[in-house]
Amino acid sequence: MLGLATVVALGAMAVQPTMAEAASAKVVIVVGPTGSMTSYFKRTANDVAAAARNYGASVTKIYSPYATWSAVKSKARGANLFVYLGHGNGWPSPYKPFQTRTKNGLGLNSAAGRGNYNHKYFGESYVKNELRLATNSVVLLMRLCYASGNSEWGRSAPSKSVAKSRVDNYGAGFLRTGARVVIAETLGKAGYILRGLFQSTKTMTEIFWSAPNAVKSYRIGPFGTTRSPSWARALMDPNPKIKGTYWRSIVGDLSMKAGAWR
Repeated sequence: MLGLATVVALGAMAVQPTMAEAASAKVVIVVGPTGSMTSYFKRTANDVAAAARNYGASVTKIYSPYATWSAVKSKARGANLFVYLGHGNGWPSPYKPFQTRTKNGLGLNSAAGRGNYNHKYFGESYVKNELRLATNSVVLLMRLCYASGNSEWGRSAPSKSVAKSRVDNYGAGFLRTGARVVIAETLGKAGYILRGLFQSTKTMTEIFWSAPNAVKSYRIGPFGTTRSPSWARALMDPNPKIKGTYWRSIVGDLSMKAGAWR
């Protein structure tokens, strides 16, 4: 998906991870319960898993109906790349008041083995207090509402200020788990992120802009955050020609290089 012809021509071996680096990379992929859409989310997650394994990483999959909070926090310990697909419950939203018990986290199974409509939100307070990822890890949030600044399907588009607040809020908990960057991709795929992490010396900003679906013309940021750690900055890649399309964002240490992640 990401054209690396120039890099290959200059000597791709210079940016390839060593076998030890690849083998030591721990990728954890979580698919929460999304009713009839769960099978689609699993297929997307399986594509991410296959790509990560091709780079030599170890992959752990935690899928509904067994994606409970206890399973996630146990199996995700020390993950270098944490990927979540499922429902998002962010802020600002129509569902007042703001609190960290259910917002800006993960939508998981409330109990194991009870189907894909068995749902409970574990918000920012759970994430920051109990999720322990590797230092300099990357979090990838896919197909979520709110995480990239967007609204739920069918609801009105947010203002720019609301969208920016959503990105900041959704990153706040994850950036206190050891993670250094949170990327939200509402519609896109993960191939460019994996390729950038495993096969380049790019910064997180450069990896973000290497997406095949990047618009770039209407970028927002980098801008400072108020709820994420003080070192975090955020970037958004909307397309105002399609109303409300806040579908891509990144927040965290935008200058971190892929080598630091590896």
